[in-house]
Amino acid sequence: MSNLQIGLAIAGGVVLAAVVAHSTWTSRKNKPRQADPMVQDTLIESANLPPTNFDILQEPTFDTSRNNPVSNSDTPSNDQPQKSLSHDPVNDMALAMMQEATKHAQREPNAADLARIAADKVKAAERAAEEKRNPNHQAATNIAAPDLIPVEKRPSLDALIDVIAAIEIDHPISGEATIASMPPTRRVGNKLFILEGLHTETGLWEQPRNGQRYSAFQAGVQLANRMGALNEIEFSEFVLKIQHFSDAINGAPEFPDMLDEVARARELDSFASAHDAQLSFTIKAVKTAWSPGYVQQNAARLGFVAGVIPGRMVVPAPVVGLPPILGLTFDAQAAMSEDPAQSAIWELTLSLDVPQVDRQEEPFARMVHTADELARVMDGAVTDDNGLALSQAAIASISKDLQALYDTLDARDLSAGSVQARRLFS
Repeated sequence: MSNLQIGLAIAGGVVLAAVVAHSTWTSRKNKPRQADPMVQDTLIESANLPPTNFDILQEPTFDTSRNNPVSNSDTPSNDQPQKSLSHDPVNDMALAMMQEATKHAQREPNAADLARIAADKVKAAERAAEEKRNPNHQAATNIAAPDLIPVEKRPSLDALIDVIAAIEIDHPISGEATIASMPPTRRVGNKLFILEGLHTETGLWEQPRNGQRYSAFQAGVQLANRMGALNEIEFSEFVLKIQHFSDAINGAPEFPDMLDEVARARELDSFASAHDAQLSFTIKAVKTAWSPGYVQQNAARLGFVAGVIPGRMVVPAPVVGLPPILGLTFDAQAAMSEDPAQSAIWELTLSLDVPQVDRQEEPFARMVHTADELARVMDGAVTDDNGLALSQAAIASISKDLQALYDTLDARDLSAGSVQARRLFS
């Protein structure tokens, strides 16, 4: 073989190696950022969630934690090799502690352990007996832990946002008979329909329950929601529902004037349309796309948990049953992919439904902080719906407008986060 042939072979090998190296580098550079497996496992265990966040879960309505800023050093990067755990003294110590704890957990219980278990069972039995003797014990516990008290999920009638019709009856009737005579649906058109009875013993209005007796009834339909105002056709359907119910219980309904109520519905709908606010920020990847796991891991550090819909996460409210404070959405197809690690996400949407969240939670300030933290940790940029970068002046202007909106809603007795506001802006 001549020197020329040898030289060409060497040159060809060098070119081939360069092409392979460039292809490998390009593939590595374009691969979506992945979640840190150890951090992911820790977050899953602490949240008591399954290994994947793409399962359909009920949107949680309990408080988790306040925003927890994360530094860039905590976020793995594909461009930098990760240190081996065997060379990290902190991880070595943690691993040794976990192994020691596992050994203690797996050993046979001794006499002291058996005595402690027996004592715990006795204490549990005593607490159960105390709760049975004292029915107010649970109420006292609820007062001591208000963050765990669930809100009333069934709405009550309110003259501010409902048309209300009174129904008189000759003598009290049972809850069973009432429920059997109620309309089969709780909707009139696209508006919420509510029926309440006057409890004979407490004197309070409540939605009918079995085992109770009621001396009068009132029914209502919501004047407006985000679908529009109550119209004449829906009012007529409401009257028909009440008339059928009244005939079944031998009651006498009294209806308000239709034209007055429809006019009131249009006025309320006009006010709601002018003062409805749903904000959103877009967080875009600057250089490298993100995998769903990477997004979820960094969002979880800021208090987000998996929502009902794939590709959605929420910051839950501090009280059970209330709407989430913030929402975070990304490509649902990426979330449901067979191999989520290879799915590329280039942008996230951070949202706030202003009338649904109490202003005391400072949701907009939390929204801005969350957007900044996600952009910083994930190497992204915060923009508005039009793709323009958000300046401090723009954020200050939005905050000022929101304070004015809150004040206007308060003056109308429709404070953000209140039951009335949540129903009206739904």
